[in-house]
Amino acid sequence: MLKDKRGQRMKTDNMTDETQQKKVSIKALLIKEGVLVPSSEDIEGLSSRGYGRPDDRGLILNFYEALYLLSKGIIEIIDEETNENVTFQSLLRKFRSINEDAWVKFLIYRDLRSRGYAVREGFGFGIDFRVYERGEYGKDAADYLVFGIQEGKPVTVEDLAKTLKYVQNLKKKLILAVLNRRGELVYYSLSQFQPYNETQIEGDKSAET
Repeated sequence: MLKDKRGQRMKTDNMTDETQQKKVSIKALLIKEGVLVPSSEDIEGLSSRGYGRPDDRGLILNFYEALYLLSKGIIEIIDEETNENVTFQSLLRKFRSINEDAWVKFLIYRDLRSRGYAVREGFGFGIDFRVYERGEYGKDAADYLVFGIQEGKPVTVEDLAKTLKYVQNLKKKLILAVLNRRGELVYYSLSQFQPYNETQIEGDKSAET
């Protein structure tokens, strides 16, 4: 079970690691928008587990989704332009070219997926991901909204307060995913916010819970 600093828990009952699932070699193409899984492949199996977004050509994966599936050997990626195999490192470089926080976002995504959660793209106010309990994706809205922070990279108090207010208005739970300098992820559940006197916060100083 995922435990935050106050001892609260995000339930992971009966969850299994993605690695326990049977690996399937699905063919995919690297395109400008991300990674395309053609309709001729098993897009239903991926979509039902919370991967990708529908497209006329098949299913388009975000880069962090494709990195995760590639690292698990579930997909193989071919560059549409060169017709060569795409490695994990080359795909990561592509992701970093459009998002300077690509590595942090991937690490958070990988960790949540490995804990058995279905994870979808976030929306606005710095929210990186929507997180669903196992078996709940497609049935109900996400229980948790995840805001990623890298220790040492400041986040303004104002921005964090606005995000918390927004999440509370949605009647959701805001989770801070903090990547510390040792490369470890620590999760904080925010239910209220009392800012410090400083105008900015960093990493594990980011919330009063």
